[in-house]
Amino acid sequence: MEFEPRDQFAQRRKKLEQIQELGHDAYPREFRWTDGIDTLVRTYGGATAAELEANKRETRVAGRIVSYRLMGKAGFAHLQGGGQRIQIYVRKDVVGEAGFALFHLLDLGDSIGVQGHLFRTKTNELSIWVDRITFLSKALLPLPEKWHGLTDVELRYRQRYLDLLANEESRRVFVTRARIIQELRRIFDARGYIEVETPMMHPIAGGAAARPFTTHHNTLDIDLYLRIAPELYLKRLTVGGFDRVYEINRNFRNEGISTQHNPEFTMLEFYEAYSNYRDLMDFNEQLFAQLATSITGSALVKYGEAQLDFGKFERLSMREAVTKFWPGDAGPGPTTQDLAAPGGARAAAERYNAWAKRAGAPYAAGKGTLTDGEWTGLLFETIAEEKLIQPTILYDFPTDISPLSKQKPEDSSLTERFEIYIAGMEIANGFSELNDPFEQERRFLAQMAQGGDEVPKQLDVDYIRALSHGMPPTAGEGIGIDRLTMLLTDSHSIRDVILFPLLRPQGLETKPDETPSTGKSE
Repeated sequence: MEFEPRDQFAQRRKKLEQIQELGHDAYPREFRWTDGIDTLVRTYGGATAAELEANKRETRVAGRIVSYRLMGKAGFAHLQGGGQRIQIYVRKDVVGEAGFALFHLLDLGDSIGVQGHLFRTKTNELSIWVDRITFLSKALLPLPEKWHGLTDVELRYRQRYLDLLANEESRRVFVTRARIIQELRRIFDARGYIEVETPMMHPIAGGAAARPFTTHHNTLDIDLYLRIAPELYLKRLTVGGFDRVYEINRNFRNEGISTQHNPEFTMLEFYEAYSNYRDLMDFNEQLFAQLATSITGSALVKYGEAQLDFGKFERLSMREAVTKFWPGDAGPGPTTQDLAAPGGARAAAERYNAWAKRAGAPYAAGKGTLTDGEWTGLLFETIAEEKLIQPTILYDFPTDISPLSKQKPEDSSLTERFEIYIAGMEIANGFSELNDPFEQERRFLAQMAQGGDEVPKQLDVDYIRALSHGMPPTAGEGIGIDRLTMLLTDSHSIRDVILFPLLRPQGLETKPDETPSTGKSE
């Protein structure tokens, strides 16, 4: 076993052997600590030297050495733990010959435990006067840039453990992510929801339009699919009488990688019986404002150059968004009535694309023969999506691109579906769930007839059977945890908020990203 830099690896390995010769276990099994470093700093950071001297607060703490200096028969070091640092002071006449010999053999990155009492140095720094040192672990490899930070972005993703040690900002992001999930659980539990777990391996790839990962179960001799969404199982639970149910779930989509997409991602998905999509739109405005305030202290959140107001949502229908953001140079834009008329969306797309060709703007490029609803969705993605910076609820999606949503009673070309966009990203997707088993079967079959890698290959008969037992009127939604964390931590790549993002193995030639699908289920 040899790693670069080899010289330091060899030197530190030799020191580990010397530590063993002093009688220490190279890899101890435990250390009984009484305090965390972060707790000591938080509790005694304001205590004066006189107060510490009077109380002689004894402590046993463990941490990683992040600074180290010897001065004859004494030395100082800083230990890090829980995102905080504390100084230790070691004297030969206090810890003894053997203890000071151990101190001499330590390196930056080593883990030790110390026993002693709190005091303040002449420079007024909170410190531990060490009575005893316990060796815990040798860092055989040096830590990045002597604790000045790990700046190689790819290395930060590949060796996240170093990133967390060297970059306090990375640690803050992932602590915040944990707080976001805790707060979401608190909010939904308070509303009477039940948290559940549904299968990650599905016999039929369903619940979303996305290319699945395929695996094989040897004993059953069947192919299975890593789930692209838990939707169809959660709605089975609604049929079974769980009126309010949620799952914080991992989904897998065998698609491209970008600053907003990772093939493995986390979502909160929930279903509420006896509600519709407008109920969820109202709830989301409360949810996002409450979450932002709880996590950041304010409904106003900085994201890049923008200040996002989570306390104020704009509402636009998809057709309204297309008309609102139609490029002025592309000539008169279509009205919502134009887009609703037969052939109107296609005609608008043809006019837009003719202008885009002249102007060098992005195309509304579709594959094969598209329906009016599909053209509307494509126009929205091309013209409007990235311009939705402030929190926006986009609603009334075409039926053609919403196979699991209930149609609007007054207009069968539209469904009771909405998405939430913030900073140009889709954050959530929800709708009034389709609970008519006959209509659901028809839409599934129409979806399958389209073919392609992103549609189901077989009919989910059991789901149709479940609907046939009667599902009450239900509203459902999925919220992307990764993108939500990006917004609330001012992170601009999804890889910055996923502890171990998927990366191509080192040494393999990179390939262009594929265009991933988005959303809860469509």
